[in-house]
Amino acid sequence: MSQPRQMQNAVEAFIAEVAVALRDLMDQLPGQDGRLARQDAATEAFNLVTALIDVDRTHTDDELWGVIFAFGRWIPDQLSRAKPDDLRRSSLLVDKAAWLNRPSDMFEVFVAADKRFGTSHSRTYYDRALHLAFTVAALEAAPSRSELHAIEAMRSQLLNAMDGLPSSPRPQPGATSGSGPAQDTSSLAPNASKEPGEPDEPAKPARPIEELLAELDDLVGLESVKSEVRLVTALLQVQKLRDERGLPTNPQSRHLVFTGNPGTGKTTVARLLAEIYRSLGVVEKGQLVETDRSGMVSGFVGQTALKVMEVADRATGGVLLIDEAYALARGGENDFGREAIDTLVKVIEDRRDELVVIAAGYPDEMADFIAANPGLASRFPKTVFFPDYSNDDLWKIFTSIGNKAGYKPDDEAEAKVKAWFESVPRDKGFGNGRLARNLFEDAVARQATRVVQIENPTDEQLTTLAAADIAEIGEGPRHSNTDDKTESQP
Repeated sequence: MSQPRQMQNAVEAFIAEVAVALRDLMDQLPGQDGRLARQDAATEAFNLVTALIDVDRTHTDDELWGVIFAFGRWIPDQLSRAKPDDLRRSSLLVDKAAWLNRPSDMFEVFVAADKRFGTSHSRTYYDRALHLAFTVAALEAAPSRSELHAIEAMRSQLLNAMDGLPSSPRPQPGATSGSGPAQDTSSLAPNASKEPGEPDEPAKPARPIEELLAELDDLVGLESVKSEVRLVTALLQVQKLRDERGLPTNPQSRHLVFTGNPGTGKTTVARLLAEIYRSLGVVEKGQLVETDRSGMVSGFVGQTALKVMEVADRATGGVLLIDEAYALARGGENDFGREAIDTLVKVIEDRRDELVVIAAGYPDEMADFIAANPGLASRFPKTVFFPDYSNDDLWKIFTSIGNKAGYKPDDEAEAKVKAWFESVPRDKGFGNGRLARNLFEDAVARQATRVVQIENPTDEQLTTLAAADIAEIGEGPRHSNTDDKTESQP
């Protein structure tokens, strides 16, 4: 009965803290009675728990015993002597999942009060509700995908409602904690690149999960990718909760395959995942080490295995991202790429608790990579597809890069940039986010050539991109410092 006991503890914590917030709020409003605050908080907790249990419609015995154990004292007439089959026959769980379709009335009242009085009641509710939701999911050794989806949808709803509040878990604009997607996460490992004999620098503290998920949410486009990352994160949080309580878990491989065209944000998301894995204790350091065939394959017998081991050593404690991993499977049976794959499989097995590997490349070619060794399919069970950016996404990336660099296109330049994106063929060589960055860098170079001829230019002239600064349709960017490995997201 350890799971029901944990459920009871989470429910009582929710009731205790939310009731305090309710009483505090009622004290500030005329004519309000806070004596029923605990019962109101218990009803809110019951609605949340039963809604989550109803999401996948399974209503297992473990889940229902958790409800009975946690809420028996709050709903004694229906639960004090109930058994799981009694709940299934009752109306207590019928269509309860619909309760999650929007933030509750209680939460919306807390948000309104926080805006008016400067309190932080919505944050109290958010913290306890998320803890309670993960406790519900932890009732099962393998929580359902729909249940994890529901938790992440609830998280997003509550965060969106709290936008702008000082107490919001989502970092406020201009906040200096953390860093953007282009962060070199290898610096999180104290000895990632130090010279021999140099003392280790202290590792930076792990960033909060909410901050990392907020950064994920802020990425342009990639909605399906964000959903998959949130699911992976939610599952890890549930498994961590079960581990902490001595409950059995269903071990799953952490390794991933990223498929999609270049410039679709695979490296950016891999960096965030490395930090998420570190914050949840999956890896110790959270650095991201990038490599490709050239970093793993040698032209001499026996040297390839050594190169693979060297790159694995640098990535141990973090995440190894193998770009264009399919290239390892090309060249036939006698190619040294096969030796690299065989060595990689052994490294993954030997360092299963120390290293996460992400293999990235084009969708069709990555199928060849997985087929190259019988051990790869089971070790890379999940594939995340990165779709091409839409024209609107490319415009958002262009303007975001410009805002950070202190440039803004005028109306004519905006129209020309959008038309330029629409004209680019969406073939296999389509550059996606890198294309947007290349076009921006080219525009800055052209603008500099134009503005340098103006005597004493104004600040507006120095920061405005005009139509003349944008490449013509059919003309590629001539001036760009961006190479094929540059981040696609700003």
